[in-house]
Amino acid sequence: MAGNRWNLPDLGFGIGLRSVHFTHILERRPPVDWFEALSENYMDTGGRPLYVLDFVAERYPVALHGVSLSIGGTDPLNFEYLRKLKALAGRTRARWISDHLCWTGVSGLNVHDLLPMPYTDESLRHTAGRVRIVQDFLEQPIILENPSTYLEFGHSTWTEWEFLAALAERADCGILLDVNNVYVSAFNHGFDPRVYLDAIPPDRVVQNHLAGHTNKGTHILDTHSDHVIDTVWELYGYHSRQTGGASTLLEWDESIPGFDTVHAEALKARSYREAYAPVEEVAGHVL
Repeated sequence: MAGNRWNLPDLGFGIGLRSVHFTHILERRPPVDWFEALSENYMDTGGRPLYVLDFVAERYPVALHGVSLSIGGTDPLNFEYLRKLKALAGRTRARWISDHLCWTGVSGLNVHDLLPMPYTDESLRHTAGRVRIVQDFLEQPIILENPSTYLEFGHSTWTEWEFLAALAERADCGILLDVNNVYVSAFNHGFDPRVYLDAIPPDRVVQNHLAGHTNKGTHILDTHSDHVIDTVWELYGYHSRQTGGASTLLEWDESIPGFDTVHAEALKARSYREAYAPVEEVAGHVL
């Protein structure tokens, strides 16, 4: 097992905490390895959502996943947002905090989307500096996810995978490698997804995401609205062989089915990880 440089644990196979499953979780206490909670859903919310999150955090490992950090943006970092995020992480004893390698707005306007970045030396210096500030404030490494993209900047001088790997090393942050997003972007932009996976330093990968998507023929939309396709499962197995396995999370955010269906989809990851486990030779015997 390769593991990650911070010795953050492999939590196993989890699912995203979604409100449509609250009653099931409260009543059944299902045997899930861990949950991922969307940070913004709980930072300014009380009542039942926060009650459920507290219930879950008392019984399961929890990680926080955000969509508003805007780590690649040019607006000043929002320290009020970071203060609330740090407090929520403490409240839930979050194993780590993640967000996306993107920007989400400008001049104080949040467009509520994960916008693609230009991959240049300048943006690398800019983003790495912001990551270091965020990590110092949170007092822990931030884990950054590769977003799915539909457009690219013509003046980029790095590929996305080169940029993400360089950023992780320069800012000493972690990576949330979304295998579905790699596949979606590879389809949309015409690159080999395995080239992307091969470029990611295994010891930086703390977590994986898996999800379904919507194939429109000419492009793919990252909708999180269906089962994971076979090709993405195979890429996940390939990537797991490189990393030795990392905490794996199944996302399902549109047309969400019952809890058991989502959980069963997440558990498929175990068989793919095992199928792609590296063969080891010990004392002349193959294990």
